[in-house]
Amino acid sequence: PDCFAMLEALKPLPDWNRTWYTANPDLTQCFQNTVLVWVPCIYLWLLAPFYCLHLYCHDRGRIRMSCLCTAKMVLGFLLASFGFVEFFYILLERSQEIQQHMVFLLSPIIRSMTVILALCIIQLERVRGCRSSVFLFLFWVLAVVCSLVPLRAKIQLAMDEGIASDIVRYLAFFSYFTIQLAQLFLCCFADQPPEGKTILEKVGRGECIPLPLVVKGYRTPLAAEDLWTLREEDTSNKIISELQQDWTAECAKIQKQEKALASGVALGSRLPDQAQLLRKLQKEQSSGFFLLRTLARKFGPYFLTGTLCIIFHDAFMFAIPQVLSLLLGFMRDEDAPLWKGYFYATLMFLLSCLQSLFNHQYMYTCFTVGMRVKTAVMGLVYRKSLVINSAARRTCTVGEIVNLVSADTQKLMDFVVYFNAVWLAPIEIALCLFFLWQHLGPSALAGIATVILIFPLNGFIAKKRSKLQEIQMKFMDGRIRLMNEILNGIKILKFYAWEKAFLEQVLGHREKELKALKKSQILYSISIASFNSSSFLIAFAMFGVYVTLDDRNVLDAQKVFVSMALINILKTPLSQLPFAISTTMQAMVSLRRLGKYLCSEELRVDNVSKAPLSSDGEDVAIENGTFSWSAEGPPCLKRINIHVPRGSLVAVVGHVGSGKSSLLSAMLGETEKRTGRVSVKGSVAYVPQQAWIQNATVQDNIIFGREKMKTWYHRVLEACALLPDLDILPAGDATEIGEKGLNLSGGQKQRVSLARAVYRKADVYLLDDPLSAVDAHVGQHIFDKVIGPKGVLRDKTRILVTHGMSFLPQADHILVLVDGEITESGSYQELLSRHGAFADFIHTFASTERKESAIQRAGSRRSNARLSMVDFMPFSRDLSQEQLIGGDTTNTNLQNMEPVSETDQEQVPEDLGISGTSFLLEMYQKYFKTIGLAIIIPIVFLYAFQQGASLAYNYWLSMWADDPVVNGTQIDTDLKLTVFGALGFVQGIAIFGTTVAISICGIIASRHLHMELLINVLRSPMSFFECTPSGNLLNRFAKEIDAIDCMVPDGLKMMLSYVFKLMEVCIIVLMATPFAAVIILPLAFLYAFVQSFYVATSCQLRRLEAVSRSPIYTHFNETVQGASVIRAFGEQPRFILQANQRVDFNQTSYFPRFVATRWLAVNLEFVGNGVVLAAAILSVMGKNTLSPGIVGLAVSHSLQVTGILSWIVRSWTDVENNIVSVERVNEYADTAKEASWSVEGSSLPLAWPQRGTLEFQDYGLQYRKGLELALKGITLNIHERERVGIVGRTGAGKSSLALGIFRILEAAKGKIFIDGVNIADIGLHDLRSPLLNCNNPDPVLFSGSLRMNLDPFDTYTDEEVWRSLELAHLKNFVSNLPDKLNHECSEGGENLSLGQRQLVCLARALLRKTKILVLDEATAAVDLETDTLIQSTIRTQFEDCTVLTIAHRLNTIMDYTRVIVMDRGHISEMDSPANLIAQRGQFYRMCREAGLV
Repeated sequence: PDCFAMLEALKPLPDWNRTWYTANPDLTQCFQNTVLVWVPCIYLWLLAPFYCLHLYCHDRGRIRMSCLCTAKMVLGFLLASFGFVEFFYILLERSQEIQQHMVFLLSPIIRSMTVILALCIIQLERVRGCRSSVFLFLFWVLAVVCSLVPLRAKIQLAMDEGIASDIVRYLAFFSYFTIQLAQLFLCCFADQPPEGKTILEKVGRGECIPLPLVVKGYRTPLAAEDLWTLREEDTSNKIISELQQDWTAECAKIQKQEKALASGVALGSRLPDQAQLLRKLQKEQSSGFFLLRTLARKFGPYFLTGTLCIIFHDAFMFAIPQVLSLLLGFMRDEDAPLWKGYFYATLMFLLSCLQSLFNHQYMYTCFTVGMRVKTAVMGLVYRKSLVINSAARRTCTVGEIVNLVSADTQKLMDFVVYFNAVWLAPIEIALCLFFLWQHLGPSALAGIATVILIFPLNGFIAKKRSKLQEIQMKFMDGRIRLMNEILNGIKILKFYAWEKAFLEQVLGHREKELKALKKSQILYSISIASFNSSSFLIAFAMFGVYVTLDDRNVLDAQKVFVSMALINILKTPLSQLPFAISTTMQAMVSLRRLGKYLCSEELRVDNVSKAPLSSDGEDVAIENGTFSWSAEGPPCLKRINIHVPRGSLVAVVGHVGSGKSSLLSAMLGETEKRTGRVSVKGSVAYVPQQAWIQNATVQDNIIFGREKMKTWYHRVLEACALLPDLDILPAGDATEIGEKGLNLSGGQKQRVSLARAVYRKADVYLLDDPLSAVDAHVGQHIFDKVIGPKGVLRDKTRILVTHGMSFLPQADHILVLVDGEITESGSYQELLSRHGAFADFIHTFASTERKESAIQRAGSRRSNARLSMVDFMPFSRDLSQEQLIGGDTTNTNLQNMEPVSETDQEQVPEDLGISGTSFLLEMYQKYFKTIGLAIIIPIVFLYAFQQGASLAYNYWLSMWADDPVVNGTQIDTDLKLTVFGALGFVQGIAIFGTTVAISICGIIASRHLHMELLINVLRSPMSFFECTPSGNLLNRFAKEIDAIDCMVPDGLKMMLSYVFKLMEVCIIVLMATPFAAVIILPLAFLYAFVQSFYVATSCQLRRLEAVSRSPIYTHFNETVQGASVIRAFGEQPRFILQANQRVDFNQTSYFPRFVATRWLAVNLEFVGNGVVLAAAILSVMGKNTLSPGIVGLAVSHSLQVTGILSWIVRSWTDVENNIVSVERVNEYADTAKEASWSVEGSSLPLAWPQRGTLEFQDYGLQYRKGLELALKGITLNIHERERVGIVGRTGAGKSSLALGIFRILEAAKGKIFIDGVNIADIGLHDLRSPLLNCNNPDPVLFSGSLRMNLDPFDTYTDEEVWRSLELAHLKNFVSNLPDKLNHECSEGGENLSLGQRQLVCLARALLRKTKILVLDEATAAVDLETDTLIQSTIRTQFEDCTVLTIAHRLNTIMDYTRVIVMDRGHISEMDSPANLIAQRGQFYRMCREAGLV
């Protein structure tokens, strides 16, 4: 019979008797021909206008017509033509019935028109550069799904009636369905990139699956170029340019508020302290709120799309237990048709899949927003750090600013991910309880009561833990700060033999830190145990109350397992809520901190009025200027009046701390201008007192963002005496300079800094004592060639701060500063003729300091190349003396001298993350070996026992649920409840045991590994510290040790508990349906396969991200430290661009990482959902043999598989990523070590050395094996109380002699005897601590009190300390400090001037009076007067000692008993100074150059 004959079947809605209450369900014909046809069409027509608008707004370039696109078009036209053919067929063949049912005629037309619309959209997408379309993909999915019902009906009909009855219609329909499927298949592939774009630029919106990347990461190590470029909307430039304007507007509002508040307070009245504090807090609070508002405005709309996804996810999540309830009802109902069981099973599977998809789309959105927030905040902080004023800058250290960028941005990212849980979790909890009430009635309240009891306990534990964590962090900060100082002052530690004492200090901090960690971990274990047992406790309370309330309350499978599924859902919001709240609180704190920093005061543009060069000839003018470093602070410069004519050289002189550098800062606009006017005309170049060097090549440092002009560049290098240095450097001017100029000497850094300024061709030059760090000879060369009247800068305006008296006669004008005021000014001759303080000063020192500027003879020129090679630095970091001897060392010696930049160093261990399974196995082996097998085996048994208990109580529940109901009651409920409770409590105790055991193992391992690392580092020789950046070492002590402390044990806890949980689920499913093994095994292989792909790629992406993260912080660090230089040169835009590039590069590796995580999670959850489907379908198949209890147990447990799988991978990946820390900490175990600190059974006399004699026997020394000897066959006797000066050109081997005596370098041949004892036979500490003393040229101070710096171990009395300060000419300075000896020195002694730091180091030497004093003379940073005082102190105080002085100023050693002249590692002359001058040899020539003869 024809389908038109079935008119009674043409009811528009489904007929339930035909659709549901039947063994063979079907939909009515009318429903199939209307609703099922129209649903996809309505979807497309309704949403197409919005989608077209979206495409119109987002143009990504045109895509060429590809095979894929052509195939889609051809198939589309075929589909459309089918509709029209069907239309005409009906019109011709069935015209009589049409009058009754126009719908049959309309449907094909609507369908064809919709397909044509889809084709138009495909073309529009191609033109607008959209490579793949979620919109059309959903349309084809809908079309295929809606065609499935008619397909089944047609097949059924054909089977019943045979195909011949209406062959045309059948063929047409089957062809139509096939083409629809083909379209859906084609829609899964992305088209080629738009023209001109080659890299995948779209991920996540269904536009690209990261499969190729994951596969590539599995096969080969990933490199940066394998990653996708960032989408434009994720780039720093795009994000920050828009945000900056919003934030500037918000800042203006805040300032307005402040002004209104300030004007509200009556003038002259001062607010009480509390009110001031309140206002400060209010300001911080409001600035944080304004920042949040700005970010919300920018990123809110996109974030809301994610919120929509999570709401859908929740809907599906709550639907699953309802379907489970229906499935268990089906299992109980013996008459129910089988198809319903299969329907429920499939529905559960589909709901689970949809839940996964929406959840991960939500996570993707959150991470994208988080990434953009991070980019935005980093950009704002960076831009702020370039304009912040010095008062605000002093309130936060470099570390704190970097912390804002690293820690606080991370907190904001977490906040974005967890914020929705704050409001969603309570709703989820309420829904769970509502559904539980439906199943169990008022007994559900018992569950609520349990929750209310568990959570305060966890809250209390969390509070205690956060306190313990603060304590732990405090000790950790102390330990890291101490380590930082140890690494910065390692040379002092070695010279003074202080390693042991500092080692004990570090271990003291470490023990306290581990003690706090141990307490915290035990509390955490209670927390974990209570959380993991929470589902049991809630179930126990609810079921217990339910069965005891009324005998007629029966626990059947439906009640038990639907409740268990709901309880498992309940656990997620319960665990998330406290975490989300604490994350939100932390984010608020971070927002406040960021807001406070971003609202801090900026440099005022009106501090200096800048103008272009004009003809009036005055380049710098200050009129009646008073300046201070902060708005409230005391003035640092008073009554300043300066007028500097064009092209003149102005010298600024004065004592240490008289305000010379502040004067230059005032001209740069770096200080607060209180009164007066400052004007600077033309461009400015600035050379700071402490050279600021970037981590870049020498050439980049000099060119500093300008184009390279070859001839000018060469001329600058020559003038700044850098050419000989470049010959020595491994790669010439392309050599990478380490952080803070690590592989350059002080003088080289200063000359690079000067060359940067000279290259600039600026109009005004501000030079802050650039000649202090260089040898006198090189200083003279630079003055003549660069700064002086005949130098490169002779036509420019130069303002030079200097301590060098010899340059003053050539200055056009001299300013004398005393305590921030200009006391005298005029030309050299004018000042001399006034007979003031300046004239007296000059007369005192002229005799010792005058250098004949006329000495430009050939002899001097010949030595010029050698002299300027490396200015004195006894151990110039990487370019040690080995290549400088004689200055003609060939480059072959230098091939292994490649200086290592931080990133290169970092990558060595970072790459270990990818060297395969054997490597990772080694790591695990090392880690577990440290713990010991005796502890590990019991832990595994404990885990097995814990899971066994869990399995037992779950199985017990299923047996209880299957218990027959007699007279409406079950028997022995009390016994069942007791057994159930006992098993659950046993499991809880076992969980506590395992977590505590693993925590303690972790602490054992980390204590041991930290101890090894610390001893390995402290026992390394000096050469190790020269080629290893301190940042790398600190990273080991901070980040890597922290990972071993917390991350590895936590990851292991999690991984083991979930692996055992998974085994339990598999056992339960197999117990119920053994046939499931056929499905579970392939799924397990698939899982292992996917997981291995992911872990390999994830580890590499994490490595790439870590490698690209450190340059951001290095650059930040550099910028903050060199902000004044960057501002002076006007290079802010270039640095902002560099910061953007670095942040973008980092996000390029971060983005694929979280996309890969989402990819993995979706794949894994489909595997997990496969287990759900298998368990459900097999249960339906075995309906006759299986009880509802066991089915409920199997299905409710299989629902947990998806979560378990993703947690296993997460914890596994965490462990894999963090176990690398074990290797990185262990890395320094195999590096070369020094000799032992003390030798057992050495027979040294107690007060050794008593006389202080020194004897060298054919002594030779080399810096590294295979290099030329730096000292060659030195034979020499020094008697007691003799004073010996050691002189020689730079690189002659003077400092090598000192290093040999200290055994900083071991002898290559020969011996040194002190008081007849061979120093090679005694321990290093026995050698260094009792006798030697070195005034180090790098004045290093440790943070702590001044007294601690002078006498770290309290071995001297206060009187002795004051005496040493008096002798070092610091007594007046220290007694004027408020805290006197307890004055806190900041990190590195930053709050003392360079000169003062050197005097503190001298006081340290004076305190430890010993029989032999080796003096590395370094008084370049103190003025001449202080220098003379120091020299006289050394003469008087060390009368009864043997003194060896490595001298650079010959006048200091003219009264010594003997002078040794070194040349190329040999002693070329040795005699008393008078005799050497009489011999007219090398010493005589040196004296003549210095104007001493």
